[in-house]
This record gives sequence, structure tokens and C-alpha cells, in this order.
Amino acid sequence: MTIRIFDSGDDLALAVSRQLAARVQSIQLAGRTPRLVLTGGSIATKIYGRLSAESGARWSAAHYWWGDERFVPEGHEDRNDRQAREGFLDRLAVPDDHIHAMPAHGCELSMADAADAYAEELPEEAFDVVLLGVGPDAHIASLFPGHPQVHEQERLAVEVLDSPKPPPQRITLTYPALNHTRATWFVVSGADKAEAVAKAMSGVSIDEAPAAGARGIEETVWFLDSAAAAKLPR
Repeated sequence: MTIRIFDSGDDLALAVSRQLAARVQSIQLAGRTPRLVLTGGSIATKIYGRLSAESGARWSAAHYWWGDERFVPEGHEDRNDRQAREGFLDRLAVPDDHIHAMPAHGCELSMADAADAYAEELPEEAFDVVLLGVGPDAHIASLFPGHPQVHEQERLAVEVLDSPKPPPQRITLTYPALNHTRATWFVVSGADKAEAVAKAMSGVSIDEAPAAGARGIEETVWFLDSAAAAKLPR
């Protein structure tokens, strides 16, 4: 595990955007198609806004999935995929068939069937990078402390009917999917996340801090601003 601490959220976002561009470019130079899992939240918005066509990465040739999604209608402002589309996918002309959005409310599938359908869209190969935010309660994606989804080991995507954070209905990847990745990058900003970050790194159970259960096969990096890192041991 690697920890990188930056003075501000802006500095963090710039560093992650540059490292993500370099990783995508490196994968493409090796002749592979990058497979990325995106996250939502304010720090993700800052990262996406800094991705550019001038970075050397061919963003339109990569494929994109999501770690979780709010089960609201397509195009709703709460959707993580809308945030990513407005942040960089549309701006950098990523084709629709490279954007693997989760089913939306109104799709004529039950939530369980929608989750299973999304699992069928996941690649057999490991993801290259999974981006994860962390909530003040140490949740990741829509895996929440004390909820049964943190113990799911068979299904790759599951429905969440009672999220403690609104909206309550969501679809989330589980650990077997999230951890099928070469690299896991946590991106965390703000003093309200400091306790959660410290707890996730302290060795507590996934029931207490779901973030403690996520890791990459080759690499796990915590990108933190100084406020989010404030409660880590010196």
C-alpha cells in the first residue's frame, strides 16, 4: 500500500489526473485496451475536469465502468455516469459503446435483475484501475458498514435497497469485482473523511470500514489531501 498526501484537493486532483493519463497511455503503448472503473463525488469531478486530449492518453479508446450507481432515471443529476459524461466522456468524444453505464430506474428490470445484467457486462480480464472515493462512514461504492453486501462473494454486482445515504436504491459492485483489478486508487479529500481514512488503514473489519476490504492485485494507492490525512499516525 502506498500513501500520497497533497496540500489541497486541487493538488490531489491534478496529480491523479496526470497519473491516470500516464497509466492509460502506458497501457495503450503496450497494445492493450485500458479498462477503468469510475467513481463519483466532488473530488472525482475535479479529476475528470483535468483530463485532457493533450495528455497523450487516447481516452476515446478506453472502456469505462462504474463501481456503483444510484438507481434513478437515466440522465438524473444524481447519476454518477452523468457526472462523468459532463466531466470528460462527452468532451473527449468517448463513444457510447465504450461507456458501460449501470441500468437506470425505468429500465423494465427489477433491481436484482439489473444488477445481474450489469455483472454480465464486466470484463473477464482484470480492470486496470479502479477509482474509489471513501465516505465519512468509510463506505466505498455502495458497500456500507454493517450491510450484508460487504459479505457477498458470489455475485459481482448487487442491489442495495436501503442505502443510509440518499437515494436509498442503488446498484454496486462487490469485492470480487472491485478487487479484480491491477490497481486500486482511493481518492479522498476533506476533513470529514479523516476519521474514515484512519479507520480503514487501522486493520478494522469490513463491517466497520468497507474501505478496508478493497485492494489491487498489483497496486493499492491512497491519494489524500492533507485534511483527509490529518488523523493518520505520524
